[in-house]
Amino acid sequence: MSMLPDDLWRSIMQIGVETKTLDYKSLCCLSITCRRFRRLAFEDSLWSPLLLSDFPSTTNNSISRGKAKNLYQIRYEKERDKKRLAHRRAVLRIESEIAVHLRKIREIKLRSLEEKRKMNEAVGELLNLHRIRGASVALNVWQPEMIRSRQREMVQQTNVPVHVRINALEMEVSLCKQQIAAFDRAIQFQKKKRRAAEEELDSVKYHPLQNLQNTSGHSSGCRVRSKRLKGDEQH
Repeated sequence: MSMLPDDLWRSIMQIGVETKTLDYKSLCCLSITCRRFRRLAFEDSLWSPLLLSDFPSTTNNSISRGKAKNLYQIRYEKERDKKRLAHRRAVLRIESEIAVHLRKIREIKLRSLEEKRKMNEAVGELLNLHRIRGASVALNVWQPEMIRSRQREMVQQTNVPVHVRINALEMEVSLCKQQIAAFDRAIQFQKKKRRAAEEELDSVKYHPLQNLQNTSGHSSGCRVRSKRLKGDEQH
């Protein structure tokens, strides 16, 4: 290696940069191997094409005003900070979505409990009305006078006809059951959305510096890769 001239090594590095087999990481690794490679790896002829390739918005005028490697480092750090901010915003957005789903689940559960309480009250009143209707029928049957007087009191306490109130309560119980079933479906839906958000959050945290412009698009692929890695570890 020491017998090869600098021009040959420079040409080899330039070919590597042009064919994209030599990136900024490789150049940095070469620069710490020896003084000779450090001097060659810092030349603008290598970093200028890398700068224009990795950061297309860079102009040739900006390159001519400073060292290409220094400009690349500045642009790289800015892009890294931008991705970190985007990652933080994505994490906060998903965590906010999870909190919203949890709040909705709690609210729906409270409404479901209230509906169940109403249904239980209606069922209890319905049972009492069935007893009253049975008592009114029993008035026409021979009973000891003491029992007949108690049954008469039960019937007289009702302000509306028994059969009308029973029909109304049966309808109310049926509506309560339908409403409770709808609440259960809504809870399952919110739980499903919450699980999807939690999986997306795990995916984003697993790849903190990925391109986060379309986080949901990357999440499924990341989950597949993570599952493959887990499967390989088990085998």
